[in-house]
Parts: sequence; C-alpha cells; structure tokens
Amino acid sequence: MTPQERCNNLIKWFQANVPDPKSELHYRSPYELLVAVILSAQCTDKRVNIVTKSFFEKYPTVEILAEATQEEIFAMIRSISYPNNKAKHLVEMARLLVRDFHSQLPSDPEQLQQLPGVGRKTANVVASIIFNQPVMAVDTHVFRVAERLGLTENSKSPLETEKVLTELFPQELIPKAHHWLILHGRYVCVARKPKCEECGIRSWCRYFTENGTKT
Repeated sequence: MTPQERCNNLIKWFQANVPDPKSELHYRSPYELLVAVILSAQCTDKRVNIVTKSFFEKYPTVEILAEATQEEIFAMIRSISYPNNKAKHLVEMARLLVRDFHSQLPSDPEQLQQLPGVGRKTANVVASIIFNQPVMAVDTHVFRVAERLGLTENSKSPLETEKVLTELFPQELIPKAHHWLILHGRYVCVARKPKCEECGIRSWCRYFTENGTKT
C-alpha cells in the first residue's frame, strides 16, 4: 500500500469518526492561543490550561502583557516547563506584536516566526487554527504517528515530515489533519506501547502490519 493510499483511507476513517477535531488548549482569542502554544512546548496541554486560566485573568490582552516584566510573568508560569525562557519570550513577543504589528497577529507563518518564542511548529499551529492556513504543524506526536502509519519513510526531521504530509493531504484538510494525528498520537498511538487493539485505523497502519499484536 502506498503512502497516498494509506492517507486516503485514514481521511475517510477520521472524517467519519472524528469529523471536527479541535485543539485541547483553552483560548478565546488569537492572542490567547499564541500564548498557550508558546507555553505548551515540552509541556502538557492540561498543565498549560491550568496556568492560563489565571494568566489570562491578569493579562487579558497583548497590550497589558507588553507592560509586564519578565519576573512577573515567571511568577505566573513557574509550574510550566522552562519558565525562564518562556517568560522572556512572552514579554518580548507581546512588545514586538504591539509595536510592529499593531497588536494584530499576522496570518502568514513566516511573519509569525518573527515573534520571539515562535518557531515553525508554533507558527503553523496558530496559522492553521486561527487562519485556516494549509500548513502542517509537526510535533513529536505527529512525527511519530506519521512514521508508524507509513505516511513517511525514515523521515529525518519534522520539516521533512511536514513536507511529505502537506503533499499527501488535500490542502483544505491539512488544518484538521494536524489535530487528527496529534490526538491519535496522544491517546492511541502512544510512544512506548501503542494501543493497536483499540485503534480504528490499524488496517492501514504499517506498524501494525509489521508487528501485529506484538506491541
């Protein structure tokens, strides 16, 4: 089975069983999503949602965040992974967004990457969720699931995986495909012991074909 054939079958299954996948991060505005995604790097969405509840009460807009100090931000996010770096990035991001972008998030992923703390993955997440851009954000879950399923073949990097997935999925489905793959990796195709026995797409999975029930 070719990667494209696998992909086509996966799309049919996900459209039937997970027709409207969503990010598990809590947000009410583009600004809030950007903050949440920056905080989510190497941290669980559950922990981020706990922290952002009080964070957004204190910093409800990017303009207010831009007036904060790094020390103040650190105190709010200290239970998040890498709080020093993220506090620095959040303050610098807010100030640059207010100064250079008139407090409005750009829809272009390349422009988003000009903001401190925003790498390619973060930019793609924001661009796809907020602006429905056909860009594929590849985190550890997407990278692993794409390889196990057989959508990629010995991919060497997230960027390589991103390029392959962007070719396989129809443009209009790429924003959904990111959520399909990340949620599948988070709850079913987990890192250490994938739950193949409860996986609805194992029929088209290269890993399952090669390993069967030996998981």
